[in-house]
Amino acid sequence: MRLSLKYLIGLVALLSVVLTLAASIISGYRAEQQSLIDGTLETNRAYAEKMAKSTDSFFSSTLQTLKVSAKHLSPYMSPEYVDEYLIPETNRLKEQTNTFNSVLIVDKDGEILSTSPQTLDLMGKKLDSKGGKEALKKREAYISQPYVGLTGRLIIFISHPIFDENGRYLGLIGGTIYLKKDNILQEVLGEHFYENGSYVYVVDQSGRIIYHQNQERVNDIVLENPVVQQLLVGRSGAMEVVNTKDVEMLAGYASLQITNWGVVTQRSKEESLAPSVVMIKEMAKMTIPFLVISLLVILYIAHQIANPLTKLASYAESSTENNQEEKINKVRAWYYEAIQLKKALNYSLNFFQDRVNFFIHQSTIDPLTKLMNRRAMDAHLKTWTEQEIPYAVLIFDIDKFKRVNDTYGHAVGDEVLKYLAESMLEVTRKEDICCRFGGEEFVILLPETDQSAAFHIAERLRKKLESTISPCGEVVTISIGMATYPKDGTHPAELLELADQCLYEAKRAGRNRTVECATLMK
Repeated sequence: MRLSLKYLIGLVALLSVVLTLAASIISGYRAEQQSLIDGTLETNRAYAEKMAKSTDSFFSSTLQTLKVSAKHLSPYMSPEYVDEYLIPETNRLKEQTNTFNSVLIVDKDGEILSTSPQTLDLMGKKLDSKGGKEALKKREAYISQPYVGLTGRLIIFISHPIFDENGRYLGLIGGTIYLKKDNILQEVLGEHFYENGSYVYVVDQSGRIIYHQNQERVNDIVLENPVVQQLLVGRSGAMEVVNTKDVEMLAGYASLQITNWGVVTQRSKEESLAPSVVMIKEMAKMTIPFLVISLLVILYIAHQIANPLTKLASYAESSTENNQEEKINKVRAWYYEAIQLKKALNYSLNFFQDRVNFFIHQSTIDPLTKLMNRRAMDAHLKTWTEQEIPYAVLIFDIDKFKRVNDTYGHAVGDEVLKYLAESMLEVTRKEDICCRFGGEEFVILLPETDQSAAFHIAERLRKKLESTISPCGEVVTISIGMATYPKDGTHPAELLELADQCLYEAKRAGRNRTVECATLMK
């Protein structure tokens, strides 16, 4: 029996430690993965917006340069000035910066008066390319969509009209960017700043790639890409996506204001999650020796004496229960080995219980407001309902909160949400549960509270807010709907629905008020 018990104790202890360690490692691994995904998405979203602003700024500056040149050229838009003024001006624009791959000046009839470089052999010819015709027709500052130009290259044409001092249209000056050759977009967008495997590409209004670090991808149509579909309707943001090459990517995207193009910055999900693999290996290196040592110690002590170890093994098997430390301390360990095992087991249980409590806390607390989240709220409602404990539900949100975000920004909006959370805690009791339901919508659960008392608490919060300046510099108000169990309903979902209807009625009646279920019945 002693020999059999020794292995039984060792097996139970080993399984207990391994499973606890595995749960901790898996939880940490998944949390790390989600953190890496969220961080990469946010980084790429911010970078895409930055690149969109930089590109918009570049195009705005380029159009301004052409505008200045057009004003200077207005007295010289005739053939006799070609050699003296027009050719030097196109050469200057071409050589002064590397913005354009070629520059040309065209009269109002579409005749090309000057080009740079002259090797294009276009002087005297008609500008009958798609982008050129559109620019002549528009007679305004213009950035074309990609098209095949007179030279047979895929290009973008940027132009500005030329008018004389009387406002008569004389022609235009413009420059081209060759999309499949080295061009200025490579300098504006270039390699991803973070140099972590992320890369940038740009699509036009038709879903065509007009810039990519891999020039072979330029001119590809990627309309089926969900990110591109979002850009085509003018949206910005971030998402997980499988690209046209069937690779899982974490992408941020933003629209350009001047051209209505879209910038995408993305990184493969595999590369983004690589640090989590390193983490799991490091955790394994740390835990495996500890596991091996613990097993040897357990087997040795089990071989020496079985009785105390039987009790310790029993407590280890039920290590997820509370108050195990008290039970372990009651085990009579009168020899050194049992005493040390008691200490080690106590330490292990405390350590892993702390980790479990930490993850429970992370899964039930809203990170912004530090209030309970919806998961915790649902658990309390379920428990109270099953135990038939009377309670009241207050559901409310900030009136016209979108205006706060639009006026003061989301950072200030977050401060207003935290301010509301603090106000909730100030007016409620210790046993009340304050929750963030989602967005700017909040819930207060009031156990052992009737309709009158719940209404009093709701009004105390509402009046506090309407008489206090919020972090945005002005008063914010809330509309509140309330329902009580079991008077108004006997199921949590039913009560939440009724309270939400009351909230809607409060909004409809003019906001900044509390509405009870009885009001809906009138």
